[in-house]
Amino acid sequence: MGDVPNGNRLIGDPPKRRGQKMFYTYILKSQKNGSLYIGSTDNLKRRFIEHNKGLGGVYTKNNRPFILIYYEAYLSYKDAKLSEKFYKTGYGREVLKGKLKNYLK
Repeated sequence: MGDVPNGNRLIGDPPKRRGQKMFYTYILKSQKNGSLYIGSTDNLKRRFIEHNKGLGGVYTKNNRPFILIYYEAYLSYKDAKLSEKFYKTGYGREVLKGKLKNYLK
């Protein structure tokens, strides 16, 4: 996961669903300092590019470039936001460590 070569789909992108909008919770890793950023969006490719261009908050502007290390897709915006909020908690970060234990070694 991660790079968006030549504007193509992200590796692992689900197929486009006819008439069905998807929402995403995503985890970025800063290549500058290794810290993680957790967010949610309705357009993962666009948001990934925006973060790496420094468009957004101070944190992502000052800690770029990023690589995409994890995402989850939802049919509901509320579910994606709830997932984002959960992963930002202490227990949520522990769950992420379990899901990404081999990558985060």
